[in-house]
Amino acid sequence: MPVTGENDRMPDTALQTPTRRGALGIIGAGAAGLFCPQAFAQAEEFYRGKTINIVVGFPPAGSYDAYARALATHLPRHIPGNPTIVTRNMPGAGSVTAAAFLYAGAPKDGLSIGVIAPTLPLDERLGIIKAQVKSSEFGWIGRVNPLVNVIFVRASSIGSAQEALKTSVRLAATGAGSAVTIYPSVMNKVLGAKFDLVLGYQGSAECMLAVDRGEADGHCTGWDTLKTSHPDWLTEKKIRLLTQFAVNRHQELPDVPTVMELATTDRQKATIRAVVNAAEIGTSFITTPNTPPERLLALRTAFNACMKDPAFIADLKRMNFGLNPLSGEAVGALVSDVSMVSEDLLPDLRDAYSIQPGR
Repeated sequence: MPVTGENDRMPDTALQTPTRRGALGIIGAGAAGLFCPQAFAQAEEFYRGKTINIVVGFPPAGSYDAYARALATHLPRHIPGNPTIVTRNMPGAGSVTAAAFLYAGAPKDGLSIGVIAPTLPLDERLGIIKAQVKSSEFGWIGRVNPLVNVIFVRASSIGSAQEALKTSVRLAATGAGSAVTIYPSVMNKVLGAKFDLVLGYQGSAECMLAVDRGEADGHCTGWDTLKTSHPDWLTEKKIRLLTQFAVNRHQELPDVPTVMELATTDRQKATIRAVVNAAEIGTSFITTPNTPPERLLALRTAFNACMKDPAFIADLKRMNFGLNPLSGEAVGALVSDVSMVSEDLLPDLRDAYSIQPGR
């Protein structure tokens, strides 16, 4: 949901843990209750005077980067010992470079946090990622917001998503492993859309510049990224939103069909649902595998508190960014669900993920 005045006091129920397939339970208070004085003292002693790095698996100027920098500003005062936090951009291979570093290269001491593409758990299930990474082994700290991607085109281009099923449209894209590339490819393979993907741009900022220069007809990107980086494109109707990658329509996009609505068969719907479930993982933060339990608990407890911090909420409101948090335990459960996608769907999903660059 977007950040509005009614969210200034974030209710505890905003930090929820689903059991398998969606039963809800409040985690924020529970996690804080488990953070006993001894564990707090251990974490406080360790973190005092230290620096935590947030590794952003994408270039600067996008929504991941903005969320990370906001978190770096406000999270330290909620962590025992009040460490300094700095951000470090490590783009590459749709954030696989950053994920591989956090999985195998960074010290397992609770001083490295990261934000990576929410599609990576499904990439692993499909065997697409070449790097040895297991998302389920990360310490999932928590989600700030779901990640709803949209495909937009210049207003002078096609008029609807249905036209994209018949007419070739050039979309600026990044690496083959990124969500902004995968989602249009899925529409091509599953629904028969005719998006020509022009690969090789460095992040959504470059892709949108390519649209502005006329090098491409459109782009697939996060809704938060689009509305904050080019609000004039929306208010002046310079672009048209074709579809949104979500199970249900975002409350700010009531007139934009979801990709689920474009599916006509049960097989198409099941395949697409497996892909868009990544939207629920969204902009989530992780730490390294095998982080000492008391430090992971300290980070999770601090994250939950930060999500209700009025100063953090005000910063997101100023940036016009959404806030719909989920606890680390809850995100971890979502990742586990993705890892159990039916074997029967894997051939269709692998075919949908095979990226074909445009002409």
